[in-house]
Amino acid sequence: MNTFIVKHRAPIITSLMLVSLWLLFTAYSPQTFTHMRIYTSFMSTIPFTAMLAFCLTLLVIAREIDMSFPSVIALGGYVFAATFQATQSPVIAFAAAVIVGILCGVLNGLLVVCFNIPSIIATIGSQFFIGGLTTVVADGLALSLPQVRDSWFHTMMVGRIADVIPTQAVWCLVILAVLWLILSRHVFGDNINFIGDNPKAAEMMGVPVARTRLLLFVLMGLMSAVVGVFVSLEMSSWWPNQGQGYMLLVFASVFIGGTSVLGGRGTLLGTFFGACIIGILEAGIISAGLAGFWTRLVYGVIIIASLIIHSILLKQHKGTWRRLLH
Repeated sequence: MNTFIVKHRAPIITSLMLVSLWLLFTAYSPQTFTHMRIYTSFMSTIPFTAMLAFCLTLLVIAREIDMSFPSVIALGGYVFAATFQATQSPVIAFAAAVIVGILCGVLNGLLVVCFNIPSIIATIGSQFFIGGLTTVVADGLALSLPQVRDSWFHTMMVGRIADVIPTQAVWCLVILAVLWLILSRHVFGDNINFIGDNPKAAEMMGVPVARTRLLLFVLMGLMSAVVGVFVSLEMSSWWPNQGQGYMLLVFASVFIGGTSVLGGRGTLLGTFFGACIIGILEAGIISAGLAGFWTRLVYGVIIIASLIIHSILLKQHKGTWRRLLH
């Protein structure tokens, strides 16, 4: 039992934080948090953040980062919307968006792996490039997709099961399960963890470090474009700054979930609970009677508090105070 707790300490801590926040918000606003409508709303929005955070978690474990995904969301959504308007085929439009997302991931991967540019610098550059390209191609104009609601593809991707459960919540759980199996049970997941622990040692052990890092960036690009499609389907429209609101939410989800900022350690289940925490915060703050501008302050407090808690319980701080005092 003790071994289980130690091994799964990060998701357990994050799940307890989630339950504590839910109890607090329920106590302050029972009329909101005891009604099914709010949970339907959560299940329609949290999955988009969570799916992005899952892939970013894998990157961070491998000591990499991707700052370009908001722009890839916008580009993927635009390609889907423009292709659908031209062909009236959601399948062709989805395939086009996926291809564009993969190409964006390849671009980031090549910049980092082949040109040895630090990933934070490379992806900031690609963020501006991809975002600017999207705005120029779209001429800065939004695209409306009212006809997409009549398609079976819309029902399959963002429909409502029994008029209550959004389909994207199911897709989110499926993606979580697949990535968890890859990280925990597949050699690719072992490679990610080896690289995160020590990239040089991993290379000496025969781990394909360069290929693994490239594939992680491709996966992030792919998922970003897919989320762009999800958002376009959910809103039946596309707009040029579609992905801009996700940067803070995704990074907060990853680090609240217990993924180490230094790489080498992270859990997808912790990230999932982190995304749920971030997803309920704004509704809880407003329902508690606070103004909406409190949201970022509370986000910051939750992020800092969770990092401190994870650091203390995982003993990352051990010996630091002694060194400071001496």
